[in-house]
Amino acid sequence: MQRFVFSICLFLTISVAAQNKQSVTVTDMLKIRSIGNVTLSPDGSKAAFTVTAIENDAENKWDYKYVTQIWMVLTDGSSAPRQLTTKENSVQPAWSPDGRQLAFVRGVDGKSQIFLLSLDGGEAMQLTKYKYGASTPKWSPDGKQLLFAANIPLADLIKDSILNPDKKVPTWPIEKPGFEKNEQLKPATAKANPDGTLDEVRAYLDNNIADKKARVITKLNFQDEQNINSDLSFTHFFITTAKAGEIPVAVTHGFYNFNSADFTPDGKQLVLSGDVDSLEHPNRSLENEIFIANTDGSQFHKVLGEEEKVYFSPVVSPLGKWLAFQFSDVSFVKIPQLAIMPLNGSVKDMILIPFDRSKGNLVWSRDEKYLYFSSTSNGGIPLYQVNMKTKQVEQLTDYNAGIGSFDVANNKLVYVKTEVANPFELYLADANAKNAKRISSFNYDWVQNKQLSFPEKKTFTNEQGMTIEYWVMKPANYEPGKKYPLLLEIHGGPSAMWGPGESSMWHEYQFFCNKGYGVVYCNPRGSGGYGENFLRANINNWGKGPTSDVLTALDKTVAEGWADTSKLMVTGGSYAGYLVAWIIAHDHRFKAACSQRGVYDLSTFFGEGNAWRLVPNYFGGYPWEAAAKATLERESPMTYVQDITTPYIIFHGDNDRRTGFVESEMLYRSLKVLGRPVEYVRHPNGTHELTRSGDNRQRIDQMLRTWEFFERWIK
Repeated sequence: MQRFVFSICLFLTISVAAQNKQSVTVTDMLKIRSIGNVTLSPDGSKAAFTVTAIENDAENKWDYKYVTQIWMVLTDGSSAPRQLTTKENSVQPAWSPDGRQLAFVRGVDGKSQIFLLSLDGGEAMQLTKYKYGASTPKWSPDGKQLLFAANIPLADLIKDSILNPDKKVPTWPIEKPGFEKNEQLKPATAKANPDGTLDEVRAYLDNNIADKKARVITKLNFQDEQNINSDLSFTHFFITTAKAGEIPVAVTHGFYNFNSADFTPDGKQLVLSGDVDSLEHPNRSLENEIFIANTDGSQFHKVLGEEEKVYFSPVVSPLGKWLAFQFSDVSFVKIPQLAIMPLNGSVKDMILIPFDRSKGNLVWSRDEKYLYFSSTSNGGIPLYQVNMKTKQVEQLTDYNAGIGSFDVANNKLVYVKTEVANPFELYLADANAKNAKRISSFNYDWVQNKQLSFPEKKTFTNEQGMTIEYWVMKPANYEPGKKYPLLLEIHGGPSAMWGPGESSMWHEYQFFCNKGYGVVYCNPRGSGGYGENFLRANINNWGKGPTSDVLTALDKTVAEGWADTSKLMVTGGSYAGYLVAWIIAHDHRFKAACSQRGVYDLSTFFGEGNAWRLVPNYFGGYPWEAAAKATLERESPMTYVQDITTPYIIFHGDNDRRTGFVESEMLYRSLKVLGRPVEYVRHPNGTHELTRSGDNRQRIDQMLRTWEFFERWIK
């Protein structure tokens, strides 16, 4: 009897506590503070990191801005994190070797520049005033110099008297038709005159380009994330002393792109990666190589590189013994391999570290006994370590959380964790991720007062014998015996992966669950996080196969008995925008549907999206080739548009060049001509990243419009 009374009291206590919780609202997304750029001081006593918050825009009460600042916390747990910077956005903190200064990057007059902040106190000092900007600072081991990157437009690189004193032009073809040996790139001597000689007319036309009256496109990749882009630019690395006013010295040269560089532990050399050896236009050369050079740029030589291969992410071990890196062929639908070799070795000395998942953020332990990395896997982003003695990979954290930025020093591990209970928080543990404890409260306090829905993980085996994982989230106010609307959420990519460790969907899931919806999501074939065979299982099969997987997850959720089958909705963005269109053209169970920034005609996408290489990588050819043309038509939702009758809301950003907004215009117009219930929403200046890092008022707008549209059809 006493045990029964205790159980009743416990139930009532939990019920009252749940009733006191507040619903997750749409504006709660503005409270989320994200954490990144974690870096430990050399002795491991301090961690610096960035915090990005969303603040009201002073000019308009309905608008908001992102603000990023640098924070620091002592790793002995003696105090709470404290903010170090307060002015303009400050990012990319880097500790000096003695741990007494931080280098970081801040915008000045439209250019990124490097600043130095002494932990002894005082204002940050601007170190660089480089005309091309400066970013990604790295300290030399003796603390006397800093290495940084700068991005230089082609036109500037040709005429720069220091970087290119001989006024050379690229050896690879600029692909300006009708000209030989890139002669048109040489500085013009003729005076601009529209009625003059051919050379004078050319000078006049060049002025029109400079004054942005015309954009002449000759390169293959002519779209960036936001616009048409006819320019070429090149990332190079420079060294400057740690004293203001010094002139930076270039350590890389030429019309090539470098994407990483760092000092070797003895400070005598640099390890770099980039594409240097190619005779092709940069847009056509997909290879990447790894190089070593002296710090003045001399003795520059290739360590790793070959045709049709990409070598990247080189990281030298702290004692200079090992070089860790990744490599793959140039296909997008591959999982790169992790390898190590002696720093002064060659490809024959390479040791492969087998691990059939994508790997990121390679970090060595200071004693070189372990190599750490994070990896998207089975719905989470666990932290792993390679035991250098056994060359075996050991998993340190579980699949129920996502490990973001992290660093390791002196048996201390500091990392960012995302979990269902909290979107971002900083944690401290030992080097094996044991004895972990939360050391920040950037989101903890306000989330504690919110009513959250926690997902239940489930699995099934599809017709290909693959294990498909899916998660079910019941409404936040779920009561047994009641029926609820159910929303099928689908991820993009198609190689993305969702699960409890996914930070970008944390708020959307909780918002809909607090609106009384159930949510189900899964990782269909083609998702990342399950190995290369799983990743490649949707090649030539973007529609039917993944549709079977996500609808099976839906069917199994419905079979639990609590979902109202007359109130089923579906939503997704990018590739998932595609899959939503495909689904509702072939299945009519949904009461309403939503596609965001999707691809609907693959042949058109090839021309207007900057992610156009997905077409040959997934479908084996180009729209003019007979076999590929047939496949692209078969796999395009536009082919079946006449079969779409589901009420449908379509979103796209005006400046989304990753998928291309004409895709959605064509789908909308077709459905409108057919007289179908369709609504089309465009967000001015919105890019493909709108729902993740875009204008916050537009992020709120899109979520509310989706919910409001669903409500029209289920109420």
